[in-house]
Order: sequence, then C-alpha cells, then structure tokens
Amino acid sequence: MKHLMIGLLAAIMAMTALAQSNRADYRVVPLPSEINGIKTDDFRLTSDCLINYPTGNLEMEHNAIMLSQYIEELTGLHLSTRPSLNAKDRQGNISLLLVPQMDSDEGYSITTTSRGVEIAGKTPAGVFYGIQTLRKSLPVVETAQVLLPAAQVSGSPRFGYRGMHLDCSRHFFDVETVKRYIDIMALHGMNRLHWHLTDDQGWRIEIKKYPRLAEVGGWRNGTTLGHNSPVNDGIRYGGYYTQEEIRDIVRYAAERYITIIPEVDMPGHMVAAMAAYPELGCTGGPYEVWTLWGVTDDILCAGKDQTLQFVKDVLDEVMQLFPGEYIHIGGDESPRVRWQECPLCQQRIRDLGIKAAGKQSAEARLQGWFTTQVQQYLAQHGKRIIGWDELLDCDIDKSATIMSWRGAEPGSQGALLGHDVIMTPVGPLYFDYYQTSKTWNEPIAFGGCNTLKNVYEFEPVAADLPADKRHHILGAQANLWTEYITCEPQIQYQVLPRMAALAELQWLQPEDKDYQDFRARLPHLVDIYKHYGWTYRAKSLILEDESNPQN
Repeated sequence: MKHLMIGLLAAIMAMTALAQSNRADYRVVPLPSEINGIKTDDFRLTSDCLINYPTGNLEMEHNAIMLSQYIEELTGLHLSTRPSLNAKDRQGNISLLLVPQMDSDEGYSITTTSRGVEIAGKTPAGVFYGIQTLRKSLPVVETAQVLLPAAQVSGSPRFGYRGMHLDCSRHFFDVETVKRYIDIMALHGMNRLHWHLTDDQGWRIEIKKYPRLAEVGGWRNGTTLGHNSPVNDGIRYGGYYTQEEIRDIVRYAAERYITIIPEVDMPGHMVAAMAAYPELGCTGGPYEVWTLWGVTDDILCAGKDQTLQFVKDVLDEVMQLFPGEYIHIGGDESPRVRWQECPLCQQRIRDLGIKAAGKQSAEARLQGWFTTQVQQYLAQHGKRIIGWDELLDCDIDKSATIMSWRGAEPGSQGALLGHDVIMTPVGPLYFDYYQTSKTWNEPIAFGGCNTLKNVYEFEPVAADLPADKRHHILGAQANLWTEYITCEPQIQYQVLPRMAALAELQWLQPEDKDYQDFRARLPHLVDIYKHYGWTYRAKSLILEDESNPQN
C-alpha cells in the first residue's frame, strides 16, 4: 500500500509539473497594460482548435496564418485557419476580431475563457500586437496541449514611433539577414526600421538612372582593421540590393506592420557616390570609396545645380521603392571646409544673399538652404524628411523631423522649436556600444558602455519639457552602426537582449516600468531567442556590470 501511495504521489507530481510546463504566462516583454483573471476554467489549446478571422479581410487572414505559424514553431501544435463571421464558430477556437470602438490604433485585447480565445484590435496592426503577446506567453515545448489561463489581457503602446536602426553601408548584409532582423523587431512590438543604405564606405541601393552608384560605389578596396588602424585587409568588399530585393524586403516588413525608413545621407557621407560620379564634389575628384571609418571633408558640392538634380533623381527612385511617409536624409557630420574653398559654393552664398547669423556660419546656412530644397521636393511628392540633430544648426523648416543622437538635449531643444523628434541618443541607445565595461571577452565594438539597465531606465521625454511640447516626442529608437559588426550573429549579439529593454521603454508608461520585474520576465523571452537560434548576450541575464556608462 505504501509503494502504491508513493507511486500515486509521484504520478500526481509529474502531472502537476507537466501542467505547469505547458501553461502560458501573459507576463511577457513588453508587459501588457492589464492582466485580469476571469473566473472560469482555463482554455485548452490543441491541434483541434481553429483560428478564425473576418471573411474577406486579407490582412487578418495573413495575421491568422502568422499566428498558426508562431504556435507551431514554439509548441509543435498545428492549427488550421478559416474565415468566419459566425459567433458560434468562436466556441473552442481562437478568433481574431476588429473592434472599431477601441481607443488605440495599435492597442489590443486578449480575452480567454474556457470557451475560446478572442484577440481584438481596432486595426489589423493592433491584432498583430495581440498575437505577439499571445505568442510570447506560450511555453517553448513540444506538447499536445497548452493551458491558456482565463484572463482579460490588454496593451497599448506609449509611443507611435518604435524604432530600430540597421546600418548596411559600413558592412553589407544579405536579404535573409535583414528579414530576420525584421522578425526580431516584430517579436518586440516595433514598427519602424530605419535602414541606413548609403555612406562613404558603400552605396547599397540600385539606382537605375545612375548605375555606377552600385557598380562602383558599392565596393571598396579593403577595410581598415580595428579602430582605424594603419592596417588594411586589402580585400575588395561590397554588395548592394537590387530594386526587386528592396521591394521584397519592404513587403516582408509591411506584413509585420513595420514601415521601413530609408536613409540616403547628404550632403556629407557621400564619398561612395562621388567615387562613382566625381563631378558631384567640389574638387571634381578623383575620389575612392572610403576604406576608413569616421568623417571625411569631401561632401556634395552645394554650388552645382547638377548636384541638386542628382539628389532629386535618386530620391525619385527611392520614393518609388519605399511607400512610407518619411525619407531620412541624414545631414550629420558634414564638414564645410570644401564649401569655404569652393568658388561655386561661395557664389551660391552670394547669389542667395546668405549671411552668417549668430552661431550659424554662412556655410551652415547654405546647408540649411540645400536641405530645404530637398525638403520641398519631397513634400511635393507627399513625403517628409527626417534628419540628424545637426540640422538644428542649419536654419531649417519646422516640418523636418529631428533624430536626436548627440544626447537627449538637442531633441528637447528641437521640440521647443516646434519640430517633431525621435529620441535616439548615443547614450544609452547606440547598440554598437559595449554592453558592459568589462570588455575583455566581448566582440569588438565602437566603444563606451550602454548596459541593459541604462537602456531600460532612459526617459525620452525630459521632465522639464513643457506639457504643450511633449507631443513632439514621437518615440525612441536604438541605432546599430556596423563599422565593427561583420556578421549576423554579431548583429544579434549587440541588440539582444537590449532590444527587450527598448521595447518596454517604447510600450510602457514610465510609472509602469520596473527594472527588477523586467529582469524576472526576461528569461522566458530569451528562451524564445534560443528556440530560434538567435545569438544574444547571456551575461546580461546573470552578471551585468551596471556601472555608469562610458560614452
């Protein structure tokens, strides 16, 4: 009898452990706004369940297919999808619903009872974010069933702009790598990919009117080793995306409710273009695609009409490829020493009657004029510009959105002046920086230190920013520059798990954030990273140097 009781107890304990391992947990990253229990039995998710979506809605049909894929990837359960408008079909199934009366365009609700699961949103995008929350709540285990606790779960993002950046100019990454980056962003509830496509070290976008941009500008004669050492590897390096590849990536991102914002940096960081078409520069060249990192004095000549025509021609093709509202035109790190020495630039300054004003030199105001020409041209085609915060020094129109990278202060200043602003300060939102001050066993990075905690605790809206200006802070973005990042695993290592902290910053109100609670929820998200084979910094979970960042 004793042995029978021990065996029965062991069986009960095994069943309890199995139930616990198969039980979903809605305390995911980013944390939903509300999780309220419902007094009913849990829902048993099995392969017999179906995923319903509104008949005739292609976006919702795709959402249903994505949810089915996510469930199968994590649990092995295969759920079929079907169109349905019948409330009776919801019994025992998962149903995706559009609810126009919901407040937030990107908000979601998940209602789980013993009778079924309903994921609702005002828009298909909101439903997609609800799907991501359900996905992240699932156990990562092959199983015959998953227990979904009876609850009402809801969430809504704090910021409309939730971005990540990827530099494919310094190092080039293939289409599949970019798509996986988009997948990682989707898991974290982000909706903007800032894609850096042109720079001194490589031009990565096919422009049919100017084929030499890719054919010549897309390749450099070697790469400096380390932090601009005197050693060059001497290996020809490069690549570019065809327009069809870009359309494919844009479609892929849109299916995950991510808008791609291309960056074509100007007037600086244009040596790769000038190597292909030297007449674009003040000196006429010859120029060579740069093999070093940093900033060069050679920039586009603002005194030549053909330069502006070139820019417009390039943007014509860029606008055809990227349907989003914004085009990023850079504007940063543009030394004007060539303009000071260029007769054509100086003649342009005289013709326009440009004078130095305050801290703005005549050449700085010439950059403002150049930027305004581009801005007005894009506006004629229904587009808006984003530029780095140096544009605030150039007397530009307030319709330009400012990306604040030299700290948070320029962003606050831009908001006071009436500019929309995206906060992406070098500290703590440059993910090419080290994640610890103990860098001995870390892959080479730019420098500095932005820890997981630094990212989590950043506040994009300054406490002293007046209430009537706070709406200008559109959101936050982390940047990944790739001077020292040469492969996809290194990309993932630099952004994971810091992207999780950024997601919580982008979604949660400040009063709802709790770093220790975030750390407690993070391991399950990391289990998903591991399941997909993504590389991440494991030491951020168990031993983190959270000393002050060394920016």
